[in-house]
Amino acid sequence: MTAQKPVERITRREKFSRWANKNRKWVLAGPSMIFVGLLLAVPLAWTLFLSFTNARRSVQRPFDFNGADNYIGVLTDTDRFWPSVWRTISFTGGALFFELIFGMIIALLLWKPFRGQGIIRTIVLLPLVATPVAVGMMWRLLFEPNIGFVNEFIGWFGIPPQPWLADPTTSLPTLVFVDIWQWTPMVALILLAGLTSLPEEPLEAARVDGANAWQRFWLIVVPLMRPVIIAAVILRGIDALKTFDILYATKGKGGGSFNDVETLNVYAYGLSFDYNEYGIASAVLILFFLMILGIIWALQMRRKAAL
Repeated sequence: MTAQKPVERITRREKFSRWANKNRKWVLAGPSMIFVGLLLAVPLAWTLFLSFTNARRSVQRPFDFNGADNYIGVLTDTDRFWPSVWRTISFTGGALFFELIFGMIIALLLWKPFRGQGIIRTIVLLPLVATPVAVGMMWRLLFEPNIGFVNEFIGWFGIPPQPWLADPTTSLPTLVFVDIWQWTPMVALILLAGLTSLPEEPLEAARVDGANAWQRFWLIVVPLMRPVIIAAVILRGIDALKTFDILYATKGKGGGSFNDVETLNVYAYGLSFDYNEYGIASAVLILFFLMILGIIWALQMRRKAAL
């Protein structure tokens, strides 16, 4: 008779150790993922809860549920809500459009190596170093109608002084310019990373076939760069949609009325901290959140189709 092999006993600690070693990427990343998830879920859930209440004034004041009254009131508000939606779309669309164009131009100029390229890249990226609040305060001084350097500069060419931030018709375009100035380098950096990863063979083949620079760019570079361009649109678009710091630094606290640049973020801020209408402000934020989710979903579908 052959002797039977002793049965190996595996303790619970050894089982857990083997399981943890097999799933170590989840074990190591799990705690931080749970923490970040709670950090996002708890405020979102509380905001959603408040959006169905009449919470206002003091946070200790009791409030009651009012169903969808806040959402109905906000969606039927043609004086503040819908104009702020239009300003949000206009600000984001205008800034994103020009940032993509100028970012692509800068990325193409920095694509091929040349003498002093490192210095030029550093200078181009300098606007990203400053915080948005500091940038807003700087441009607020530069655009000051009476003593600002911008009016003095255009005066050298015979152009009369402009109101810039002091005029409701020019406030939003001026702030779009400020956003373009600061965040175009970020878009250029993303597009430059995509350009450096492009294969050389299609471009060389097109050059041999006689394609000019524009044809190589439009017919080869742009199609190959489409996933990178869409990724840049998603990252920068989300950031532009929720812009608040530049608007607050240039127009808030003595810089003029918020009404002419009142985006959804500014509108929700005013409802919360100026009027203490927490329930209505929460409804605005939830609608804004759904709007951003819809835009991200559409861009992601577009990105998948481009891959």
